[in-house]
Parts: sequence; structure tokens; C-alpha cells
Amino acid sequence: MVQGKIVTRFPPSPTGYLHIGGARTALFNWLLARQNGGKFILRIEDTDRARSTEQATQAILESMEWLGLDWDEGPLFQSRRFSVYETFIERLLTSGKAYYCHCSPEALEKKREESKTRGLKPKYDGTCRERGLGPAEGAVVRLKSPRTGNTQFEDLIKGGITFNNDELDDLILKRSNGSPTYHMAVVADDISLGITHVIRGDDHVNNTPRQILIYQALGEPLPNYAHVPMILGPDKTRLSKRHGATSVLAYRDMGYLPHALINALSRLGWSYGDQEIFTLDELIEKFSLKTVGKSAGVFNAEKLLDLNAHYIRGSETATLTGLLIPFLNRLGVEDPDPGFVGKAIDTLKIRSRTLCEMAEGALFYFQDDLTYDPKGDKKFLKPAVLELLEALGERLEDCADFTEKGLENVFITFLEEKGIKLGKVAQPLRVALTGKTASPGIFEVMVVLGKEKVLHRLKRAVNHIEKKVDA
Repeated sequence: MVQGKIVTRFPPSPTGYLHIGGARTALFNWLLARQNGGKFILRIEDTDRARSTEQATQAILESMEWLGLDWDEGPLFQSRRFSVYETFIERLLTSGKAYYCHCSPEALEKKREESKTRGLKPKYDGTCRERGLGPAEGAVVRLKSPRTGNTQFEDLIKGGITFNNDELDDLILKRSNGSPTYHMAVVADDISLGITHVIRGDDHVNNTPRQILIYQALGEPLPNYAHVPMILGPDKTRLSKRHGATSVLAYRDMGYLPHALINALSRLGWSYGDQEIFTLDELIEKFSLKTVGKSAGVFNAEKLLDLNAHYIRGSETATLTGLLIPFLNRLGVEDPDPGFVGKAIDTLKIRSRTLCEMAEGALFYFQDDLTYDPKGDKKFLKPAVLELLEALGERLEDCADFTEKGLENVFITFLEEKGIKLGKVAQPLRVALTGKTASPGIFEVMVVLGKEKVLHRLKRAVNHIEKKVDA
């Protein structure tokens, strides 16, 4: 096993967005490198040119940047490293550990069918293995894999794992078009980049013996392997779109904060006692592959929502202001004043689980022509409250201290004079000022709106009720 300075890597394929499972893998690699003062490398595995796209590449980079998973080297693109892979393939050919295979695709298909008919595993029979053939059109390069014995390794999470070599194949290292196969490119990259720890999903366990055989054929020390358990949905099936959003950018666009997602991802398969919430520094300090479990982690969307609410409550208003404005823009609020946005946020922080919720909850602050909630309109903006709202408007117009305390004093006096309780006027006033039956505290709302807007909205509600009387 490779020792010394820890070097990890995250190697996504740019064939789609970065999903929760990949992000968790990236996080574990990043944490191990940061904890040990090591290096974290981002490698884009784009040798599948038919399915790899620039859009997917940019989405992966954007996701990593949003999560705060900075890399020390890269992004390195496999499509630009073919000369590296060719060097390693030549080493294997020269040492007799690899060979050219001239078998045609038709001949190989016939061999596979014959193996199936005989009840055997359909693998290459080694026709060209000892023929000493050279390069030719349509030829591939295969690894001369051992046919007996076994290949074993000590997984840092799963423990000892053994594969029988007779189950493995003389795998192709270079295709007939000259491009390296996945296994060849991965091993060549990991060796040339000095990767010491390969942390990846346990769906890669079956790839590991094949890659180990390439390492051994090259005479190179193996990296440390750690295969993390898969992620399941609440119904204990593999996490998929039916469980909700699975891509990192989808959670960003729904108004989640990056650290909330980081915290949730860290707990998928890893634990530290009963602690649920971690700062980034705590994660770096406490993370260990020794406490990554062998069983699958269950992704709980409700827990993530609770975590997000926790981080929203704990965020500085100035930080949330910058984050919220794009969400307000999406709702049609153009160029809002950041100071005013900050005041609105202070009333919504404790009641918002996502930035989307917060933006929707704040929308009434920015709308001059409110649309009243139909049920609230019918229940609270009734002719019976017309005189109360008109009288309240006169009192507020005379209010010189338009603060929460000043408004509270106005209301105390007003309620005593009218012989009524706050509930009699608070809900009609709430609907008049916000258009809704639920909002932040009424005095908070009034202070944020300011005297001029409050009086304007109150007058508009009075006019609205008067039309009902006249109808």
C-alpha cells in the first residue's frame, strides 16, 4: 500500500449532473486530504466522448465550487492525457505483461455464445495470448492476467476482500481505435498523480481486482482502497429521482445552503457518536474512514430540511441577503434594495426552511398591489371591521414613534378605548398589509414596511371593503 503524504482524487464522468452519491464521495476524499494536510485532485473522466458534454463538465465544477470542495490540482481531463496512457501500455507490452489481440468482434461474439451454450462464464479464451502478435488494424491490447490463484486486498471500510483469478478476464487495455479503456486510464492516472487513497462507492468493488492486476503487472505499489456503502432512499431502495431531487444543483436551486447539504452528506454512512450537526472545521477534525459503516446510508429529505432551517437561522443577515436576492429576482422582484431585503430577512429567518420559502414569504414586502388570499379576504376583510381599520389608520398616521415598541403602545391605547382584544383587529390588519393570514409578527411587518406603505396598504384594504358594502 502507498504511504506518505495523503493524495486523494474525485473522478466524475461528465455525462450528467453531480448527484448526491458522487458529492458524498467527493466530500469524503476532500475531508481525508484536508485533515492530513494532503492533496485533493479533481479529475474529469471524459474518455467516453459520445456521452461526455461540456455542459455536464461545467455543472460538476459549479457543484463542487458551490459546496466549497476546493481542489489542489485540476481539473485534469482524461481526454487530454492519452500520451500518459500510451506510455503505461507500452511498459506492459515491453515487459510481456500485455499482448496484442487480433480477434475480430464477430469471432469474440461467437466465443461468448459458445461459452454460454456450455454454461461457462463468457470471457476471452486467450487465443492470441501467446502468439506474440504486433499492432494491426482492428487489434486491441489485452492484459495477460494470471489464470490461477486469487487477488485480494484489505479494504479500509469493508475489510479483507478476495477474488478468484479464474473469474477475471484478460481485460482490454487499449481499444481498436487506440483509446485506453476505463481501467487502464484510471490506474495510469492514479499512479502518475501519486494517489494514495482511492475512496469510492462500493459499486466499484468489482472493478478493484482488475485494477490491482494492472498495478501488479506494472510493479507499482497499490493505493489504499476504501469503498463506501451505497445511499438508499427512505424506503430502503437505491436513491433515485423518485425520492426527490438527487443533483447538487437542484438542491442549490431549491434554496438549500451548501453547508446544510455538506452536513447531511457527511452523515450518510459516517458517524461520530450521537453528534448530528458539525461545523466544517469539526468535520475535518473528526472524520475518519474507521467510523464509516459497512451498511448503506439512508438519505432523509426531512432531516436535510431541518438542517437547512438550522443553518438559515444561524446565518448572518448580510450573507443571506446576497443569497436571497436571486430567489427574489426569480419571483419578479427586480433590483431590490439590499438594506430593505435584510430587514425582511430578519423577520423571516426563524420561520424559513429554504431560501425559496423565504423568498416566497418575503414577496409581500415588495408588492405594491397585493392580491388578498381569498379565504382570508372573505373571513377577515368584512364590513364589520371597516370602522376599526379606518380608526386604526388615523392613529397610525399620528404615530411619531414607528418602532415595535411605539406601535405596541399605540395598539394598547387603541384596544383599551375600543374595548376589544388584539385578535379582533390583528388578523384583518395582517391580511390588509400582507395579503395573507400567516406572516411574521404584525409589529415587525409594520416596521419593515414603514409608515408610508402601511398607511397606503391600510387605505387600499378599506377601499376594498367599501366596495363590498356597495355591492
